[in-house]
Amino acid sequence: MTRLPSKPQRWVYAAALIALIGACAATPQTKPATPGNGASGGSGPSTPPASGPTPGDPVGTPDVAFSGATGPFTPSGNRDMDIWREDFADRAKAQGRNPAVVYAILEGISPLELYLSEDVNVASTGIADQAEFAKAIWDYLRTAVTESRLQTGAQKLAEYDEVFDVLEETYGVDRAAISAIWAMETNFGSYIGNYDAANTLSNMAVEGRRRSFAEGQLLALMKIVENGFARREQLGSGWAGAMGQTQFMPSTYLSHAQDYDGDGIADVWSYAPDALASAAHYLAASGYQLGEPWGIEVLAPSGFDWAYADGNDRRMSTWRSLGLSPIRGGAFGVDDGEYAELWLPAGATGPKYLLFRNFDVFKTYNNANSYALAVGLLADGIRGQRGPVAVWPTDIPRLSTQEVMTLQQTLNELGYSAGPVDGIAGSGTRKALQNFQKDRGMVADGYASRPALDAVLAAAS
Repeated sequence: MTRLPSKPQRWVYAAALIALIGACAATPQTKPATPGNGASGGSGPSTPPASGPTPGDPVGTPDVAFSGATGPFTPSGNRDMDIWREDFADRAKAQGRNPAVVYAILEGISPLELYLSEDVNVASTGIADQAEFAKAIWDYLRTAVTESRLQTGAQKLAEYDEVFDVLEETYGVDRAAISAIWAMETNFGSYIGNYDAANTLSNMAVEGRRRSFAEGQLLALMKIVENGFARREQLGSGWAGAMGQTQFMPSTYLSHAQDYDGDGIADVWSYAPDALASAAHYLAASGYQLGEPWGIEVLAPSGFDWAYADGNDRRMSTWRSLGLSPIRGGAFGVDDGEYAELWLPAGATGPKYLLFRNFDVFKTYNNANSYALAVGLLADGIRGQRGPVAVWPTDIPRLSTQEVMTLQQTLNELGYSAGPVDGIAGSGTRKALQNFQKDRGMVADGYASRPALDAVLAAAS
C-alpha cells in the first residue's frame, strides 16, 4: 500500500484479514462527546450546524493545555520495554511533547505475544506472506468482493446518501469508491480492531525492526491528544496500529483526518461521517479524479501482442488502434488523449484490464494490485455492475512463494533482470519473464505460472 509518510504500508497477517472479512456490518453511531482537558471529560454530543455540514480539518481544543500525571511509569513486566520506554519518553519530551501526554500514551503498555513472545518469529513474516500477495488473485477476490459486502455497500450508499453528496461536492471523490475502501478496511466499520494503538506501536518499537517508524507514529499519537483531536482512550487500532473505520496510521490521521460536522474533532472510530470524510480527503490528496474510471475490462483481437502489457501507460488512441475494446460492448467513454496501462492479473487467458490513475490512487491505501482491483470491483458492484466478465484461469497452476523465488533467481542467472528474489511476482519479475518469453517465441504475458517456471528452468539446465 503505500506512500510514506502519508500512508505507511501495513504488513498484514492473513489471519487478521480473514477476521476482518468475517465481521458483520455495523449500525451507524452517534458522535461521542468532544474531548476536553485531560484523558476524560468533554461536552455533550455535537450536532451539525443549521446551514449543513462543511467538512474540514479538525480544530481540536486550541490553547487548552493537556494536564495530568507525568510519572513514574508502572513496570510493564518486560525489561526491554521498560528501558525503551524511559529512553523514548525522554526523547519525546526533548522534542517538545507535553510530559502529561507522554505519560498518558506510554503508561500501561505491556508486551504482546504478537510482537515479543519467544514463540512468535516476527522477523520471518514479510510482505510475501500478505494475503494480497500469497493468495491466487481469484481466491483473494472471493473473500474480499463478497455478496454481503456488495449488498451492504449499496445499503450504505442509501443510508448515508446526504453525507456522500457532501463528500463528493467537497472532495471530488466518488461515493462508491469511498464505500469500497470502507468495506475493505473494516467491513463498514464493524471491525476496527481491539488493540490500543499506543501499546501496539510500543511493542513494534521494542521488537526493533521498525523502531523508527513506530516511534514516529507514537509521536503523532501524542500530537493528536495534545491538539484535542481525540481522547487518549479513543485511540484503538488494529494489530499494526492503524486506527478507525478507514484505518489511518497516526501520521496519516494528522495529515488527512477530517471533521465532517464542524464540532472540532475528527472521530474516525465511532462516527462514520468523520471517517468517510477523512478517507475522501486522503484519496483526493492522492490524486483521485472524479468521473474517471479506475479500470475497464477489455477484449483483445486474435493474435494480440501481449508484450504490450509491460507496465507502461499508453494513450487510449493507441489501445483503440491495437484493437482493444470494452468487454461489455459500447464505447470506452474515455478521451483518446487519456493514458492507461494494460494489465493481465492472471495472464493472457484471464481477465484483462486497462488501468487508469484512480487505480494507482487505490494503491496508496495498500500497495498491492489485488487490493486495488478488489476496491474497484467493489465500487462497481455496489452500483450493480459485477465483474470480472471473463473467467479466471484456475486450471493453470500458479506458483508458491518459494517457486516465485526460484523463478526470479533463475531469470537473474539467465541475464533477465527480475530484481530482488523476494517471492513477489511484481513488475520487475513480469518484465523479465516477458523478455524471456519474447526471446523464445512464447506468449509474452509475463504470468508467473508453473508452465512459465518449467520453461525457465529448462532453459537454464
